[in-house]
Amino acid sequence: MELGLRERVAVVTAASSGLGKATAIELASEGARVAINSRRPDDLDRTAEEIRSSTGAEVLAVAGDVTIKEDASRVIKFARERFGRVDILVANAGGPPSGYFDDFDLDDYRRAIELNLLSTVSLCREVVPLMREGTWGRIVAITSVAAKQPIDHLILSNTSRAGLLGFLKSLSQQVAADGITVNTVCPGYHLTDRLKNLASLTAQKEGVAVDEVYDRMASSTPMKRIGDPREFAALVAFLCSDRASYITGTVTQIDGGAYKGLY
Repeated sequence: MELGLRERVAVVTAASSGLGKATAIELASEGARVAINSRRPDDLDRTAEEIRSSTGAEVLAVAGDVTIKEDASRVIKFARERFGRVDILVANAGGPPSGYFDDFDLDDYRRAIELNLLSTVSLCREVVPLMREGTWGRIVAITSVAAKQPIDHLILSNTSRAGLLGFLKSLSQQVAADGITVNTVCPGYHLTDRLKNLASLTAQKEGVAVDEVYDRMASSTPMKRIGDPREFAALVAFLCSDRASYITGTVTQIDGGAYKGLY
């Protein structure tokens, strides 16, 4: 299927590893020019070189923390200066710490909201005017299945990511007539650094082997396995494409069937 992504300009945040990296690689493989962002400059530069060598795509690396307004603005500004426009935003950020109600104070909730809600709001405020100029745009936010089905030990994530769904749904209604689509993808268990960290913390807390935690995660999905980030990236690339031009305002889980709700 021809996705129509050749020469499109995509900004992917939190892209030095995990789902962000897999998404940047997928978009570059489809011919997009890609600006990637991360808080870790060394990892970001290595990822940029990996994408260039494996896809031949033009890649711009912009280090920064998208929870800081100035850094979020700089990512979009540098992408536009380098490539002339911005067509696609894949808004991604790391997850807040795992834990329960008694583990966190109000400042922890504020940090989680800055990370998983306000960073995306800030990026959208920068990129929507550019997409309106071009009468074409794709915004895809990477959240978590926790936004639709809360996970017991992720109360901060459950809270902040659910708020993001409300913002993105509202935004999708307000920019659709400008040729801009806005969609949300909710990953379940994928083999990323964050999953490895959560599994390690769980194993330490329970005094079990990490492999036992992985097995438990896999068995909780109908497919009985943990997802590959490339499987996730394929859907994001489609939502960013010409072929997805009539899809907006959706929230799609990618979790091997783990989500049990009807909607």
